Formats: sequence, C-alpha cells, structure tokens
Amino acid sequence: MTLLAHAWIVAPVVLLAGALIGATGIGGVLVVPVLTTLGQVPAPQAIAASSLAFLLPALAALGPLRRQPALAVRCLPVLAGALVGAVAGAWLVRWLPASALMAGVTALVLLAGWRGLRAAPHAAAGEITLRPPILAVLGLVVGMGSALTGTGGPVLLLPLLMLLRQPLLFAVVAAQAVQLPVALSAGAVHALAGRLDWPLAGLCGVLLLAGSLAGQRMARRLPVHRLQRGVSVLLLVTGVWFAWLLLAR
Repeated sequence: MTLLAHAWIVAPVVLLAGALIGATGIGGVLVVPVLTTLGQVPAPQAIAASSLAFLLPALAALGPLRRQPALAVRCLPVLAGALVGAVAGAWLVRWLPASALMAGVTALVLLAGWRGLRAAPHAAAGEITLRPPILAVLGLVVGMGSALTGTGGPVLLLPLLMLLRQPLLFAVVAAQAVQLPVALSAGAVHALAGRLDWPLAGLCGVLLLAGSLAGQRMARRLPVHRLQRGVSVLLLVTGVWFAWLLLAR
C-alpha cells in the first residue's frame, strides 16, 4: 500500500529512468533508490524487481543489433559473460555488502565521466579493439556487479568500455543489450529465492520500456559528439549522486 500511495512520484521517475536508458544506456541506477526511498520497498525486493524489470527495455535495445549484425557479433562475448556473472551476483546478494561494491562503482563512474569530457569529441584514433575473451570477462564482472546492486548493467559496462577506449556506438549499444542476460539470470535466481514481487517488476518493466523507446528516438536525432558529451555529463551526475547516497548512510 505504501508504494501505491507514492506511485504518483515513483512512476514518473521510473519512466525517466527508461528514457535515459534508451538515449544513453544509463538510467537504471534510479530504480532501486526510488523504490526503497520513495516507495519504501525493502532493498532485497527492490533489487529483485528492478533486475527483472530491465528485461523489457533490453528487448527494445536489440533493435540496433538486428540492424547491424557485425555489432551484434561483437556484443555476444559480453552478453555471455554477463549471463554467468548475474547468476553469481544474484546468489550472493544476501551475503555481500552492497555498499562496498557501490563505492567502487561510484569511483568508476566518476572517472569515466571525467575522462569522457576531457576527450576530443571526434577522437577515434585512440580507439582499440578488445578481443572476445576480454569482453567476456568484462561481461562477467558487470553481470555480477549489476545483480548485486540491481542497476541492470549499463552503469557498470558503459564506463568500463569508455575507459577502455571503445567506440561510443558499441559502448552504448552493448550497455543497453547487457540488460537482457542480467535480467534473465538475476530474475530467475530472485524468483527461486522467493524475493521477486511479480506485479512490481511488471509495472516497472512497462514504464522502463515506454521510456526507453522514447529515449531511443531522441538519441537518433543527436550528433555523436553531443551524445558523447551527454553520456559523460550523466556519468558525472550519477557518480556524485552515488557518493551522496553512500555518505548519507
């Protein structure tokens, strides 16, 4: 009942999170804090519902992969690693302190945002090609960390790929697509453990999907250099917000 009483403010924020996911790959970080603080949902249930809710925007993110088969092939190792890592993360969520992990995520996000703003908008000469085993390890780490925090995947994968000098298009599309294996693996583990609130996960998923589709439309109208700057600024804002949450505990 508490969540329903605050739905008028929770629903718009979740919708905004979906729009940010569709436009930049980042936005899922809003869901768990909103559910726990405004909706007063217990953290384990909020993480479980959030993890499964990312399934719908992840399916919407597969559109760019269908249109670009080469990009899809490059993303496969990341997605495979995330599928395994999310199982481990969802299983460990009851025992590992999320605060320690969030401190590392905060530092990573701030560093990636700062570096992204300093980089030249069209600097492609410094881009490197990561081999599939390295991408699989990145996916494993991201899947585990995402399942532990309920952040869906992009907020971890996107800054990692940017720090490793990957092309922006690949980084954003991979960050959006990684939500799919994370949602499937983590959602299944949470459901088996009895922590999953299906109606809450479904409501959040529909809102995230609607926002994500709108965000994808907006992103297609932006030049690459503006999208890069926008992603970097959003990373910095997210990092500052995470730091505030950690200090407020």
